[in-house]
Amino acid sequence: MTIEDAEKLTIPKYLTERIRKADFKKHPTPEKSIRFYAYLALWKRKELIKITVAAKHYRRKLYMKIVAIHGLHAQRCYIKDLEYNYMGAMGYRVGWFDEGIQKYYKWYERGWCWADDKYYDPYAPIVNYEVIDKLPEYKYSAYKQYGGIDLFKYLRVYEKYPQAEMFVKFGLSTYALSKQLLEKSAKDKQFRKWLIRNSSELHGRYYYVTTILSSYKTGKPLDHIQQLERQKKSFCNKNGSYPELRRFFKGQTIKFLEYIQKQDTSIATYNDYFNACNYLGLDMSEDKNVFPHNFKHWHNMRIDQYHTAKAMKDAEERKELYAKFASVAEKYLSLQRNREAFIVIIARSPSDLMHEGDTLHHCVGRMNYDQKFAREESLIFFVRNASEPHIPFVTMEYSLKNKKILQCYGEHDHKPNDNVLEFVNKKWLPFANRQLKKIQIAA
Repeated sequence: MTIEDAEKLTIPKYLTERIRKADFKKHPTPEKSIRFYAYLALWKRKELIKITVAAKHYRRKLYMKIVAIHGLHAQRCYIKDLEYNYMGAMGYRVGWFDEGIQKYYKWYERGWCWADDKYYDPYAPIVNYEVIDKLPEYKYSAYKQYGGIDLFKYLRVYEKYPQAEMFVKFGLSTYALSKQLLEKSAKDKQFRKWLIRNSSELHGRYYYVTTILSSYKTGKPLDHIQQLERQKKSFCNKNGSYPELRRFFKGQTIKFLEYIQKQDTSIATYNDYFNACNYLGLDMSEDKNVFPHNFKHWHNMRIDQYHTAKAMKDAEERKELYAKFASVAEKYLSLQRNREAFIVIIARSPSDLMHEGDTLHHCVGRMNYDQKFAREESLIFFVRNASEPHIPFVTMEYSLKNKKILQCYGEHDHKPNDNVLEFVNKKWLPFANRQLKKIQIAA
């Protein structure tokens, strides 16, 4: 077929009526959306072609036009006024200028042109399957029972793998296009029998091809293997969670996932156990630690041990932090000032920061300000009214490196009044920088 041949095609009247009836059955109330239908024809009485028709209601009239032609064995398809658009109806949009129901040409309305056969093939119910009956080579193809959406793809597969007929007749249309399963059934009689025995379970559900082949080989239930396959796909995803587990179980992923399934637990729960074991310094090259017989028991025990060990370590680290914090505060004690209406007090401990933050409703008691203080990255000072030296008022962060104020906020992170800002910037900051210089020279 050529483009010139495509230009001469028109929809036969009896097929126009069939499409009208099919559309009315699905859409008894006129709709503006575009629908697609298809009919079959024999080109020059030999080549089976599928002609796709777009349908649309406009002012209560149903308009139809041919928009695509696909040949069963053609490498090209022909299209007209059809463009792929993920936002459009069925993933496509259609131009209707020639039909007089739009004012201007769409950019893709350029007459008949060709494209690769695999493109521009929207799903379209076929209204005249009987045309296939005229081709004896498809007499036993069970095409009428094929429930998939791509009839031509099925017929192409059937030509190469006649076993596809068995799949369709036993309700396995979902798998009728799998070359791997078709080749296996062609070579293995026992596999064909297994498929028939399990057809009721396979029908209406989708199992991975690897699941089907593994179930046949091992005799394990389909659902059991399917769950393992799903977990494997998720677990092995490079962009997924648990990168350390993936590295650790490289080469024994299935063994790990079967263990998870047998122990009735989850990868997330095992990951907690795995992290706890590593924190506790257990030898994870030993199977008794990697695959404990009673996972729930050992999980609970290791998690308890982890929390105990971590609490002890945290307490020790907290003790060291308090000591370091106090030492830094003592070192920079001379930066305090108490001569004016406002006084400046250096924080003496992490608990001072928490009290200040809780009282003024800001984050100085959190967000690692205590760690920065202990590392001498920045110091925290409290600005108070001289008449109320114990009542939190304004909190200030001072950079030792840059010798400037990084933050200065009152309650709820509000900006202090001008009097406070003038005191902090004009009086305390120059004073603090002079004192800091003395400390650095003395050091």
